[in-house]
Amino acid sequence: MSDFHGIIFAYGAVPELGELVRRRTASSLPFCGRYRLIDFALSSLMNAGVHDVGVIMQRDYQSLLDHLGSGKDWDMGRRIGGLRMLPPFGLPEYHQGAYTGTIEALNAVSTYVRELSAKYIVMMHGNTAANLDLRDAMADHLRSGAEITAICTECTPEYRHHRYLPDADGFARSMIFNQSEAGEGLASLEAYIISKELLVSMMDACLAAGHYHFHRDAIAAYLASGGKVRVYLHRGYAKRIMSTESYFKAGMDMLKPECRAELFPAERPVRTKSHADVSTYYGERSVCRNSLAADGCQIEGEVESCIISSDVRIGRGAKLTNCILMRGCDIGEGVILNNVIADKYVSVSPYQTLMGSSALPIVIPKNSKI
Repeated sequence: MSDFHGIIFAYGAVPELGELVRRRTASSLPFCGRYRLIDFALSSLMNAGVHDVGVIMQRDYQSLLDHLGSGKDWDMGRRIGGLRMLPPFGLPEYHQGAYTGTIEALNAVSTYVRELSAKYIVMMHGNTAANLDLRDAMADHLRSGAEITAICTECTPEYRHHRYLPDADGFARSMIFNQSEAGEGLASLEAYIISKELLVSMMDACLAAGHYHFHRDAIAAYLASGGKVRVYLHRGYAKRIMSTESYFKAGMDMLKPECRAELFPAERPVRTKSHADVSTYYGERSVCRNSLAADGCQIEGEVESCIISSDVRIGRGAKLTNCILMRGCDIGEGVILNNVIADKYVSVSPYQTLMGSSALPIVIPKNSKI
């Protein structure tokens, strides 16, 4: 749809993710064995016919660049338009620490935003595991005549969030900020459809006032001036990854068929960078229960309730329960792992034991040898 342009915010490292984001942004975190978190935002836009997309980055984005490439895996590798990677355009004031908020990130690439020919902009965060039906949301936005639509969920996020209070007509005239528990209204997924004209005016007003936050500053001022926000309810699985615990829980959710069905519906496929690999080998004495394993693995031990990425080796006699193993991990014979997240290319020598908990999983940093 040429009237719509996508913008994905992929600049956030999310400090609460600790070692998992030491060398990458949260948006490029591996997920469910073969995907990256940003795949869901890209695929949602692709499935809605939006093929012109800008990805706002700031630092630690090499992993993201390697994954996205030219964007051809999401049908965004085009001569005109397509996928565009947006660093801070060389403005020195935007290299001093992380962006404070979404409006600051947008103003860091203001030239790009202002030159867009699209009438509407779809804004999403790249670290949200949600398969949004944007085609329906965009149609609802156009029918309503709204200047801005907030995509919300009935679920309660595990981090501080904002909630819209919709009237019977589907518009919200008020908002509750910084909520940490369930309450009135619907929780914002921080995904929006907004007219370019309104967005630019918000960016200008916030820049003049020295404000940085989309909700606390731009949306609050819009509502205070009598503006209305259309509320669109996303009814499927949705979890924004904001901590190690939420990342681990979301991974374990994918072992539940009902959660997988909501995140990977057949009518809205999720694409990722293609990897050609051989099938996974299971040894004679291997056991695999309630687990997801990508191609290219060699499993000779026992795995239960695990997410296993490609090229992982699990030795004989090893017993893994409730673990997430990223690409290239090598688990030796007789190893016992419970509630462990092993980043890429971790090596665990034979007969080691690591026991975490679901609330506090053990994270083994990338390239570690234990």
